[in-house]
Amino acid sequence: MNNKKLFAEGVLKSMGYYSRSFLAFFLLSLLLNVINGQPLVPALFIFGDSVVDVGNNNHQITVIKANFPPYGRDYENHDPTGRFCNGKLATDFTAEVLGFTSSPPAYLNLNTKGNNLLNGANFASASSGYYEPTAKLYNTIPLSQQLEYYKECQNKLVEAAGKSNASSIISDAIYLVSAGTSDFVQNYYINPLLNKFYTIDQFSDTILQSYSDFIQRLHSLGARRIGVTSLPPIGCLPGAITLFGFQSNECVASLNSDAINFNEKLNTTSRNLKNMLPGLNLVIFDIYQPLYNLVTKPSENGFFEARKACCGTGLIETSILCNRNSIGTCANASEYVFWDSFHPSEAANKLLADSLVAAGISLIS
Repeated sequence: MNNKKLFAEGVLKSMGYYSRSFLAFFLLSLLLNVINGQPLVPALFIFGDSVVDVGNNNHQITVIKANFPPYGRDYENHDPTGRFCNGKLATDFTAEVLGFTSSPPAYLNLNTKGNNLLNGANFASASSGYYEPTAKLYNTIPLSQQLEYYKECQNKLVEAAGKSNASSIISDAIYLVSAGTSDFVQNYYINPLLNKFYTIDQFSDTILQSYSDFIQRLHSLGARRIGVTSLPPIGCLPGAITLFGFQSNECVASLNSDAINFNEKLNTTSRNLKNMLPGLNLVIFDIYQPLYNLVTKPSENGFFEARKACCGTGLIETSILCNRNSIGTCANASEYVFWDSFHPSEAANKLLADSLVAAGISLIS
């Protein structure tokens, strides 16, 4: 009952509903569809970048890692799992609300991949993106390889649960995809081989073609319930302001405009995919507006600082630059919107998860 109630209340709070009769109706609907305290869906599979990576990069020869302090200092047992955060990610909170006792494990962390995969897996890799060369720049795991791991995972599911049960898990699971930010911030904006030869619109169109190809491949592998995050307000990330803000402390308007334009195209592309692919339930999670609200109105949302991140000076530190010797790291990350200069704090992730839950109702109905 606790997970069902948490889910319902989270949805209602996020959507602005407080009617007791509506809450009763919603809880009754959940009770009719959820049996014996099982999760609302059989499994959760996650693909993407550092916003959702829970440790796959621990096994890569790359500097893009977070498996050392102070990362994870507010996580269970103060464990630096590889999450780019002081604690839980938005997807960790989402998994809890869906009724899972733990988040989907990092696929590459699993020594035994049988029954451990029955509730899903996480294939995400920090610095990955829809644009294949982005991951190659940092020797991380591109989405094409993440799909190959997922195909391997499907075979392991058949071995562990049988073909029929595995088929049900695959078709009824929720698939979450978070990518795109690295393509811009860690590639296009800093790579003259791209930004001198492609306009931002041309590059966006290239990314969207890769996005379309990825969704079609995922659909061909049996995925039917897919949630995809939009680009965040990339011009408001502390690291982006430091790099591209020309000594300003304000969000970089041009970068935010790029994100808004991309998100509009993402919505159009996604509508076309839904019309083209049979049985596809594809939802775009708007991360842009919720995070923009936190950055521009921090005190209204319970935060003290939105320009600087908690780790180090808060202006540029991420990955290996955010370490136990980083000077100036804050004592209470819950007062900060950002943990490092590119990633939200656990406190911000909790609020972003509320938005994910509200937008994702159609994926579980």
